[in-house]
Amino acid sequence: MTITVERDVFALAQVFRISRGARTEAQVLTVKVTRGGVTGWGECVPYGRYDETLDSVTEEILSLPSDVSRDALQTVLPAGAARNAVDCALWDLEAKQTGKRVWQLAGLTAPGPEITAYTLSLDEPDAMRAQAEVNAFRPLLKIKLGTPDDMARLEAVRAGAPKSTIIVDANEGWSAEVYADLAPHLVRLGVALVEQPLPAAQDDALLGMERPVPVCADESCHDRASLTGLKGKYDVVNIKLDKTGGLTEALLLRDEALVAGYKVMVGCMVGSSLAMAPATLVAQGAMVTDLDGPLLLAEDRDNALQFDAAGVHPPVAALWG
Repeated sequence: MTITVERDVFALAQVFRISRGARTEAQVLTVKVTRGGVTGWGECVPYGRYDETLDSVTEEILSLPSDVSRDALQTVLPAGAARNAVDCALWDLEAKQTGKRVWQLAGLTAPGPEITAYTLSLDEPDAMRAQAEVNAFRPLLKIKLGTPDDMARLEAVRAGAPKSTIIVDANEGWSAEVYADLAPHLVRLGVALVEQPLPAAQDDALLGMERPVPVCADESCHDRASLTGLKGKYDVVNIKLDKTGGLTEALLLRDEALVAGYKVMVGCMVGSSLAMAPATLVAQGAMVTDLDGPLLLAEDRDNALQFDAAGVHPPVAALWG
């Protein structure tokens, strides 16, 4: 078996801003695993928030033994982007070799479309209202916040999209005091979910705090080992394959989180349809699906995911799985 890594760049449709900075392109790693003339592939997005770079993740992947199995991979590499791309490539390889879809191999029911959030980039209130007006036809909008001036932005988006359900992602940008002040206004404006309001290292402040709007753990939740530290702080966990280290752990995390009483959100980094494809299987029946990465791109993979009024559809076999 051979494992190769390629760097791909996808231009974004417009500048994408969060509280940590802005970008104009998505830089991803494409991993191909070939055995017996058959190639499976996967994609990951190294994330600086977790001390990952394109170089460091490439090095991790190329350090793997050439005969690594999907089971062995779970212990050879830690949860993160490197393991994600290889894990998903191995699933795709097995599907192609057996002639079965990945959902069948994983013992899942046939997947269908799921309504996905569409993310509005962080900007000045007037610009965010304009973004909201253009996308007011979408049933679910996600707002990137995390600054001292968020109230005006939130009011502007609600005015621009009065009928859309809104979820908010603070990207660890608030203090406990700011969140407590904003919470009643989130209720007033019909916000359905707040994602990672406080820095992961400071989220003990959520213990005992009233949560009038469900609070979702993103940076605070990576894999199943994270769950014990979330009790009493969060109501929902955001499962991203670049955090879990692939589809294998993502499915296990989903099941264990549901048993523990959490609801599930399935999210993504900004990547192509190849990165979203495995996540569509995890997103079946989730409280929130946030797999809009391809909608933010100016270009995408061949055989890209289909997005329509029914939501994001599972991948065709020609793309993945």
